[in-house]
Amino acid sequence: MASTRQWISAARPRTLPAAVAPVLVGCGAGYALGGFFWWRALLALIVALALQVGVNYANDYSDGIRGTDDARVGPFRLVGSRAAQPRVVKLAAFGCFGLAAVAGLVLAAVSSWWLVPIGAASVAAAWFYTGGPRPYGYTGLGEVFVFTFFGLVAVLGTTFVQAGTLSVSAWAGAIGIGLLACALLMANNLRDVHTDADVGKRTLAVLLGEPLSRKVFALLIAGAYLAVLVVGIGHPWCLLALLSLPLAVPPVRAVLGGAKGRDLIAVLGATGRLEFVYAVLLTIGLVFDGPGAP
Repeated sequence: MASTRQWISAARPRTLPAAVAPVLVGCGAGYALGGFFWWRALLALIVALALQVGVNYANDYSDGIRGTDDARVGPFRLVGSRAAQPRVVKLAAFGCFGLAAVAGLVLAAVSSWWLVPIGAASVAAAWFYTGGPRPYGYTGLGEVFVFTFFGLVAVLGTTFVQAGTLSVSAWAGAIGIGLLACALLMANNLRDVHTDADVGKRTLAVLLGEPLSRKVFALLIAGAYLAVLVVGIGHPWCLLALLSLPLAVPPVRAVLGGAKGRDLIAVLGATGRLEFVYAVLLTIGLVFDGPGAP
């Protein structure tokens, strides 16, 4: 029977800052539009964290029963290691999705019921990433899911429940966060590129090949900083996010330098920290340029 420490490890706590990042930026964009409610921010955070942990457990379950994790070099997995029964891990994933749904329904009730189908799509996308008979994460579409739901939907949804509207800055911030989330996934898939190819998991890294995937990783991060410049047109304080650039150098250098296998675990951590610091600085800029700013 899996220990509490093993369950926490399988939830992949190092990925949680990436779930917090879009909520921060969404709240900052909402504040810049004149709206902020702390309890809505808390509910949005619960949705984001529950979905992140839920998708981690769902991937643990689905990859485990397919045998994808039998030769894994990445973080601990419950099903692949035989530490927990697949059914229990599946129930844990659904429990997280249920918590996200409850918090999301409250937000929909106080803002717009159009959030309900968007939330349902988010949960379905989280499950079918590696679950179901034809998981799209096995066909090179994982980055599309991450960009859409952990970038656009998470940031813009948070902005909307705070302010009831959206802005160019919110869109640009959402794109920047989405690109960094994609970079995080690309680093993850580069780490597993050979084992994934052996078991038929055709991630984008497998389809593109290592050399091109490494260049795409660098381009994704560069695109996030281009988004900062766009936000900076209307909110000059948001250029503070450029101060996170030094944090981008080590992971980009490692990936372009050919880091493989376990060496990419450090890249994952560095990319997650980069996304979080980027989001904090961007949020500070949006708040400084918010209502009443000179």
